[in-house]
Amino acid sequence: MSSTPEPDPRLLAAHDLALAALHEITAPSTVGPAAGYTLEDDGVVSLRFGNTMEGYPGWYWTVSLAVTDDADPTVLEVELLPGEGALLAPEWVPWAVRLAEYQAAQAALAAEERENADAEGDDDLDDDEDESGEDDDELDDLDDLDASDFDDDGSPILHSGDVDGVDIDVLDESAPDDEDDDPDR
Repeated sequence: MSSTPEPDPRLLAAHDLALAALHEITAPSTVGPAAGYTLEDDGVVSLRFGNTMEGYPGWYWTVSLAVTDDADPTVLEVELLPGEGALLAPEWVPWAVRLAEYQAAQAALAAEERENADAEGDDDLDDDEDESGEDDDELDDLDDLDASDFDDDGSPILHSGDVDGVDIDVLDESAPDDEDDDPDR
C-alpha cells in the first residue's frame, strides 16, 4: 500500500511569497482568494488562487514553489491555468480544412434538396437557379476550390503572375503599347 507524501509545511505557508510573485505579473485585483494546492513531483507544491478577470471563468492563478534543505521557499513558476469546467478555445483548424468541410456540407445539402425535389416531382427549377430564381454561378465557383488551393496556414496560394485573379503572364501581343515611341518625350 503506497502512501501519499505530505507536502512541506513551509511551502503551504508561503502564501505571501506566492502573492508577491503574482502581483509582479498581474494586478492585485485579478487575484482571488486561496483555492487549494497541488503536490507535484519532487516535492514541488503549486498553490492556486482564484482568478477574477472577466473572460476566464474557472481559471486559477498557480504559483509553483519548491524548497531545498534548510533554504527558504523559492518560486519556480507563475501561470494562469484552466480548472475543471473552464471555458477553453477549440483546437485550431486551418482554413483550407474548414473550407473543405463547409463545401462537403453544402454539397450534401444540395444533394438532399435535389432528392426531395425529385421525390415531390418538382422539376420547375433549373440546376443553376435556386427557389428565388437567382443564378447560382457564384456557388459553382466554390466547388472549384479545394484544400490544395490553400497553404498550410489557410491563406490562398498565389500563382506567379496572378493579380486579383487576373493572369498577367498572358499578354495580348496585338494590343498597342501604352508607351509612345517618341524619343523627345
